Amino acid sequence: MPHPTGRPSLRDRTREEVYRLICDTRDLTRAALVERTGLPSSTIGHAVARLLAEGRIAESPAPAKGPGSGSGRPGTLLNPVASALRTAAIDYGHRHFRVALGDDMGHIVDEAIVALNVDSSPTRGLDAAARSLRELGERNGVSEFACVVAGVPGPIEKTTGLVCSTTTLSNWAGMFPARELEQRLGVPALVRNDASLGGFGELHHGAGRGHSDFLYIKASHGIGAGLVAGGELYQGGSGFAGEIGHIIIAGRPELCRCGNRGCLEAVVSVPSVKEQITHTHPHLDVAAIDLADLDDPTAHRILNEAGRTLGAVLAGLCDLLNPTVLVIGGELGASGPALIDGVRASVRRFAQPSTSQVLEVVPAELGQRAELVGAVQLAASIARGAQQLTVTSYTVIGGRTHR
Repeated sequence: MPHPTGRPSLRDRTREEVYRLICDTRDLTRAALVERTGLPSSTIGHAVARLLAEGRIAESPAPAKGPGSGSGRPGTLLNPVASALRTAAIDYGHRHFRVALGDDMGHIVDEAIVALNVDSSPTRGLDAAARSLRELGERNGVSEFACVVAGVPGPIEKTTGLVCSTTTLSNWAGMFPARELEQRLGVPALVRNDASLGGFGELHHGAGRGHSDFLYIKASHGIGAGLVAGGELYQGGSGFAGEIGHIIIAGRPELCRCGNRGCLEAVVSVPSVKEQITHTHPHLDVAAIDLADLDDPTAHRILNEAGRTLGAVLAGLCDLLNPTVLVIGGELGASGPALIDGVRASVRRFAQPSTSQVLEVVPAELGQRAELVGAVQLAASIARGAQQLTVTSYTVIGGRTHR
C-alpha cells in the first residue's frame, strides 16, 4: 500500500533493491539473494513473487548438478526481463564511430559503424552520429530513446562533462559533448572516456566478469586505461584516471602529438606499428589492412616487440594496483597472440612475483566493440533509473550534476 506521503513503502524499497541486484548480477537464486542481502527468506520470496507477477523478472531452471554435488534440488535462476524501452550509444574513434540501439538490460539490439575523421570536425562527428542513431531507430521502429551514452578518446571532466585535452582531441577541447547530443537528440546524454567504457563493457559482458579488480587497456591510435577497483570503475579525482598514453619511456626519440618525446602512445600505437609494417612489407597497403590478417614471422616480431614495450609500462601499474586480470583491447589487442604474448612476457619479467603470479593477461573478449557494449550497458543503468550507477555515485547528464 502506498505511503500516505507518497514516499515508497519499506516493502517497495526492498523490492526495488532486489530488482537492482538481479539486474546487476544476473543468474541469482532466491537463496543467493538471501545470502547477499541478509534479508529473511520470506521477505525475498515476497519481493521475487511481486517482480515475477509484474513481468520484470523471469525464472529459468538452473543447470543440473554433477554427481556427488549434493542431493538438494537446484534453485531456479532469476534474471531481468527487457522492456520495450530503447537506449542509444556512441563510440567515437579517431577515424570512425560506432552507434547502437540497446535495451534497458544492456543488450545491443542493432548497431552500425561509420568511417569519418572524427578528430578534424567534432560538429560533423556529432551531427553524423545523431543522424545515424535516428536511422537505426527508424530501421527498428523506435521513435524515441530513453537516453544516450557516448565515449570519446580523450579526458572528460566528470563534474562538468568538459573535454579537457588540447592534444589528443584538440578540436574538441572546451566542448561539452553531452549538451551537444542533448540538443541534437532531445534526450538526456552522458559522455565518458572511451577506455573507461571499454572497461565497463568487459566488466559486465567480457573478460572482466568475475573480477572485482582489473585493468582494461585500449591500445589503438592512442593508449588509454579503464581501472576497475572493488567492482566499480575508478575515475580519479577529476575523471582523468587511466590517461596512460603520455607516460614517458626513457631514451625513446619518437615525437608525440603532445610535444614530448618517447610517450607510450608515440612508441606503441596503431600508427607506430603500421609504420614499421609498411617499412618491412612495402608490397602491402598496410593502411587498409587489418593487423590481425598479418600472419608472417616479421609481422609477428613487430607486434610482439610492441607488446613487450607496452607490457614493461603496464608492469609498474600492475605493481601499483594489483589487478587480477589485465585485459588488452583496441585494434592492437585484437591483432592476435603475438602482441598479447609480448605484454605477458614483460609483465612477468618486470612486475613483482607477488603481482605477476596472480595476474592473467588476456585479449578483450568483446574485441573492438568493448567501448560500444560498455556505453549500452551504462545507458541501461540510467534507463532503469538506478539510484546509484556502478560507475560512480554521481553522473553528469547534459552538463548538470545529478546524484
